[in-house]
Amino acid sequence: MTSRGGLFFTMKTIIYSQKNKSELEQLFQRRTNYSAALLTQVKNIMRAVESKGDDALYEFAEKYDGVRLEALRVSAKEIRRAVKGTPASLRRAMEDAAVSIKKFHASTLLKENVVETKAGVSAWREWRPIENIGLYIPGGKANYPSTALMLGIPAMLARCKKIVVCTPPNKQGEVARTTLAALSMLGITTIYKAGGAQAIAALAYGTESIPKMDKIFGPGNAYVTAAKMLAYPGVDIDMPAGPTEIFIIADETADPRFVAADFLSQLEHSEDAQAVLATPNSTLAERVAKKIASQTPLLAKKTIIQESLKRSFIIVTSSINEAIDISNRYAPEHLEIMTKNPEALLKKITNAGSVFLGPYAPVSAGDYATGTNHTLPTSGFARMFSPVSVESFGKKIQVQKLTKKGLASLQTTIGEIATAEELTAHKKAVDIRFE
Repeated sequence: MTSRGGLFFTMKTIIYSQKNKSELEQLFQRRTNYSAALLTQVKNIMRAVESKGDDALYEFAEKYDGVRLEALRVSAKEIRRAVKGTPASLRRAMEDAAVSIKKFHASTLLKENVVETKAGVSAWREWRPIENIGLYIPGGKANYPSTALMLGIPAMLARCKKIVVCTPPNKQGEVARTTLAALSMLGITTIYKAGGAQAIAALAYGTESIPKMDKIFGPGNAYVTAAKMLAYPGVDIDMPAGPTEIFIIADETADPRFVAADFLSQLEHSEDAQAVLATPNSTLAERVAKKIASQTPLLAKKTIIQESLKRSFIIVTSSINEAIDISNRYAPEHLEIMTKNPEALLKKITNAGSVFLGPYAPVSAGDYATGTNHTLPTSGFARMFSPVSVESFGKKIQVQKLTKKGLASLQTTIGEIATAEELTAHKKAVDIRFE
């Protein structure tokens, strides 16, 4: 690892071939386990909410959010005021984004085909919405009306029976107006002023005001994520989600200005965000590092970015294929491919939450307006989790229909296996139909 010194902040450039296996594993490590102290705190919060209900939520709002709430539920008056206070230009932008999100997500729910596995034996699956859905919309350091759209729209398309939202209040006891405006636009009005682990506990266990949900969606900080994981399997969750991350694969054709800007775009979320560039071109690596140094001081959240840069790095690889191999091992939340022919590389990508192809597909586009979801698996969970979709808000029911002839064709098969397992009642349930 070679430091580029103060000029490039804490930017690290790594020659991949010079790293040994243990160093590489350490390099790719992200936080998936939480400290004993954090877990103990989250467990205590959840136990308090489970036993004391609304009283605990009021107490935690005062303790963690610095506000003494008069009511947990956001009133209709507050929603109307939020809509009125949202600039018309932002409302139009949210409406435009919503059109794309609806169009994409409506296409993701596939029709199920009936399969005849034997003559007279039909089998298929049918999709059903999960009835009670809890959405967590983060607050705190930033407002996220886009997350309200990304979670609310597929939930509405899935036709979930009940949609309940929790989102943190500010010190004035108000929820972010832009978030309320986005939810109102979707017709979602059951909204509560609750944040952090206590909000997840309320959705998981239920309180006097907040009903118990069947599944909880939404990103959050370490406390929110730990609470979601502790609440499971009593309630289902969309996925574990940690700090945001971006991985960029680029070759000599990439514009270093674009690469640097995209590299920095995710780092402004929080101090523990991470960005990685993998390129076989050492000249590009140098140019990107310089652009990162020059662009960072111009950004509003440069203090946060300077901290998250300490966790970020550039990797110089021996080839593009090696960069792809590193990316697949890393399993990034966001993957940008800025190469001469990015489409040709896509088939080689096995682990990624959301992929962005070419110089004009920054992560920002997917975060807001392409229609794809920005609620994605982080911390390597892209190896086994998918982005949130309409299907995330439902489940599949298996169905089979047999004629007498169809069952007869399976009688021997069923009887032999049932006998081998010493489950003779299973065999009898078939045989009795032919006696």
